[in-house]
Amino acid sequence: MLYDIDWDITFKNSNGSRFRLALLAECEIVKSVENLTDTATIVLPETVINQPLSFEGKISRGTQVTIQMGYNGQLKDEFKGYVRDIVVNNGSIKIMCEDALFLFRKGVKDCFFENKDIKHIAEYVTRNIDKSYKVVCDYSIVYEKFTIHQASNTNKVRYNLQKNVEVSSLDFESVLDKKVEVTVESTDKSGKVQKYTTGTTGGDKITIKVGTIGIESIKMLAETTLKNALAPKYKGTFDTWLIPYCEPGFSAHIEDEDYPDKKGWYYVVSVTTNLSLSGGKRIITPDKKLGNG
Repeated sequence: MLYDIDWDITFKNSNGSRFRLALLAECEIVKSVENLTDTATIVLPETVINQPLSFEGKISRGTQVTIQMGYNGQLKDEFKGYVRDIVVNNGSIKIMCEDALFLFRKGVKDCFFENKDIKHIAEYVTRNIDKSYKVVCDYSIVYEKFTIHQASNTNKVRYNLQKNVEVSSLDFESVLDKKVEVTVESTDKSGKVQKYTTGTTGGDKITIKVGTIGIESIKMLAETTLKNALAPKYKGTFDTWLIPYCEPGFSAHIEDEDYPDKKGWYYVVSVTTNLSLSGGKRIITPDKKLGNG
């Protein structure tokens, strides 16, 4: 079956007017569990038939944007967010976009917390931004002291390196002989340091410095970090098509017919999606192994 690349990029401004792009040089979407914000960069030519492109009165900072990509008219939402900036550079126009975290670029009233967990603090922030937001958090780390000052479902996908992967730079990292030592340090405002170390000496050392949290939270953070560091994992990336759809946080079943012992489910940490005249592709970065299968 032949696949013809297809896309749709639509903007909606504050007065409800919608505008659809009729041309596109390139679009790149970056999503990662290591970043707070998903971003999209839409690249357009600065001129068309010797006439400069103008977005005055149509697209500006805060304009809503929806990006869809797919094949043969079968489109899927790849990104929803807001225009952060429009930059003209080297003969092109770049529309820089962020996901809904863009709405949190507001000031929040100063507040001091004692013995409050992450969820309580996050709920305070969202109430000050938009009361309709709901916080979903399963972390129980408790901060003995925390100050806000002048602030601003698992999905699964399958890949076979011989069938639906174009390029791969994956290296498998086993942990049979790996030694890791993790230290978490918490420093309060008076300079007092609480420290907890776990793991095995003689190998890699990981040191994490955090704010004022209790000793039980320090231990939980250290043990979780050690567990993740010792998990077997893939290092590197691989390129695939726009189908199947994939996002950070997905469980990806990766199979290499040359090395069947490595087959299993892996955690996806980042996805970069690119669409241009050359076609569409995703660059997938897997991490720790979640299980066999």
